[in-house]
Amino acid sequence: MRHLHKSGSFRPGFTLMELLVSSTIMLVVIISAMHLYMESNKITVDQQQYADLQHNIRSSMFFVSRDIRSAGVGLPEEFMGYFLEGQDNDSSQGGAVTPDRLKIMGNIEDPLNLSIDSYSGDVVAITLSLEDFSFEQYHYLDEYYNNKYVMVLPNPDSGCRMGEVRVITSVSHDAGGTNERLNFSPGLAPDMNPPGGLSGPCPESDDYDGGTVTFIEVKEYWLDVDGSYPGLTAGDNGYIGGGEGGIFYMTQNAFHYPIAQNVENLQFEYNGDFDNDGFLDGYQQWNSAWNGDPLMVSCVHQVRVLMLGRTPDPSLSVSGTPPTGLFVYRRPALSNTPGAGSDDMHRRFMLESSANVRNLSLYIYNTGVR
Repeated sequence: MRHLHKSGSFRPGFTLMELLVSSTIMLVVIISAMHLYMESNKITVDQQQYADLQHNIRSSMFFVSRDIRSAGVGLPEEFMGYFLEGQDNDSSQGGAVTPDRLKIMGNIEDPLNLSIDSYSGDVVAITLSLEDFSFEQYHYLDEYYNNKYVMVLPNPDSGCRMGEVRVITSVSHDAGGTNERLNFSPGLAPDMNPPGGLSGPCPESDDYDGGTVTFIEVKEYWLDVDGSYPGLTAGDNGYIGGGEGGIFYMTQNAFHYPIAQNVENLQFEYNGDFDNDGFLDGYQQWNSAWNGDPLMVSCVHQVRVLMLGRTPDPSLSVSGTPPTGLFVYRRPALSNTPGAGSDDMHRRFMLESSANVRNLSLYIYNTGVR
């Protein structure tokens, strides 16, 4: 619009009303853009934490499935019933979620299978002599054996089914591969509890003559629901604690490794020929009657893992009420554990995987040779 100047000429300009209208329009445009940005940012934040959750669950499933397939590696055939031990619905943490636990044993990472020539001594002083040229079967340097955990298994013909878990302090041998020995620190390995009640000395030290020494890894997969697991202290042996729950742990040889966070539930199911009719019986929960019964444990052929994750924060981009029966925002029932009764606006991701215990069909994995 043009305005008459005092000189009599017209100059371009805007009236106050025009300025107010244009400012209002610009303000509406800016607010609309900011609103669009905020909504887009909410979706981005939600998608990012959901992607992180999926990564955590998938990574965790890789580790536990791999170790299930390797359960029993290096154990002589006579001890194959001691490679697994489960716990159904651990209620020691209280609360609405009661996750399962699974303990796995074997020399999963490094092969070793040494034959015992003679074994003598007690808990304080142990002398373990190997058959000549035992160390030459493996490429390990002498220093590699230091501080390694081993399972000393008796001769299968002795009738004893107790294995001693010990820590190697050093090895000794002559230059020609004779007089080969393992030297141990006094006492059994602390805090080590192999599956199936296998741990403990045989009545006679002669039971170990002709037995086997193998690197041993006892791994236990479990879920810390609320960050205050009974009997554990925050900061000790890798345990985080301190009220930080939803942590999925792998405890290896008594040290706790946090594998993933934001895990809400963990369940294991087992399939095998438990009635010995030649057919798999279908997946079922761990039966406490199997504990200490190697015959029943050796019937397990498959383990199914069900893992449920939950985003750490409620979803920001959800408005209104989710449709009835859509449990994306509610903890679902998993295996034999019940679900929640209401929505909490946290998104869930559930992953299921089945792993075959390959050592039951391929004996090559029990020889300690890769």
